[in-house]
Amino acid sequence: MDSKSIIFVLDAGGTGFKFSAVQDYKEIIEAFTIKTASDTLEEQLKKIIEGFRRTEELCGSKPAAISFCFPGPADYPNGIICDLVNLPLFRGGVALKDMLENEFNVPVYINNDGDLFAYGEALGGVLPEVNAMLEREGNPKRYKNLVGLTLGTGFGGGVVLNGRLLEGDNSAGAEVWCMRNILYPETCAEDSISIRGVRRVYAREAGINFNDAPQPFDIYEIAMGNKEGDKTAALKAWDEFATVLADIIANIATVVDGIVVLGGGLSGASKIFLPKVVELLNQDYPGLDGKKGPRMEISAYNLDDENDRKAFCDSSSGKMIKVPFSDKEVWYDPSKKIGITATKLGTSSAVCIGAYAFAINS
Repeated sequence: MDSKSIIFVLDAGGTGFKFSAVQDYKEIIEAFTIKTASDTLEEQLKKIIEGFRRTEELCGSKPAAISFCFPGPADYPNGIICDLVNLPLFRGGVALKDMLENEFNVPVYINNDGDLFAYGEALGGVLPEVNAMLEREGNPKRYKNLVGLTLGTGFGGGVVLNGRLLEGDNSAGAEVWCMRNILYPETCAEDSISIRGVRRVYAREAGINFNDAPQPFDIYEIAMGNKEGDKTAALKAWDEFATVLADIIANIATVVDGIVVLGGGLSGASKIFLPKVVELLNQDYPGLDGKKGPRMEISAYNLDDENDRKAFCDSSSGKMIKVPFSDKEVWYDPSKKIGITATKLGTSSAVCIGAYAFAINS
């Protein structure tokens, strides 16, 4: 397969199956959605087949491959879907890859949305944009690694290392949702980094029932002073969200050491929580011996803030140094930086590009 190949893609969620087709890293049809609601697994599987058939009609040609994201847990390399929470009809192992290969006679690739979001941003989104920005500013630094985090109904992630997607030996690489919650250690990070988490804190602080809590966008508008509501409760909701998210980013960025991009519906509120995240990442540990130490060896910058973006690109800390016993000089910059930003490509588009690239490169 090459860049002219047409790849059919699907973004599978709990409420809808969104279908599209990609060629040369661009969507070539208008995406459409089929509701997932079904009485039986057979009916739901037929909806997936129907969606790809309709995609074929809209394209006017057969695909070179089918590549898409599907919720886990799953054995992604073998395309077997396990017991799902958002799609409960999938139970006990469903051989989705083989079913579609039998139906369409083309290779089928399945992965999760966090992985494909990260892959799309690494190949066609924020990573090339950051490197282009550095080049424009005359900074020789280039980035090869990326962490993608999806913030929405749940909390997902993906890691790309030097152009390669981290999958893991059990199809469980970068499953960040189950990392420990720093504020509530008895539970997982997803309990705070999710729609339900933001609503729960607002309800608690406002003294109302969870079911009466506004949706996160409204909580964001209340916090920004653009809408009536309990502003103190709204600010607390995003503060807790930022605190838990910062701890997860610090842990994973310490291992990966790369650009971090945020996607999913809640990333739209990054204006209110991202400054707090970056502030926490750059704080010191108090230290048991009374001596302070950095939370990370690297410094974090908010790439959505103009001043931080300028500081991130600044290369004045670097200089040419002499190679011992030689007339040769090499560039050396002791500063260690990572940038954090909300997606500009859009989560759905990044997933589509990631699915396309995964098929092409496979």
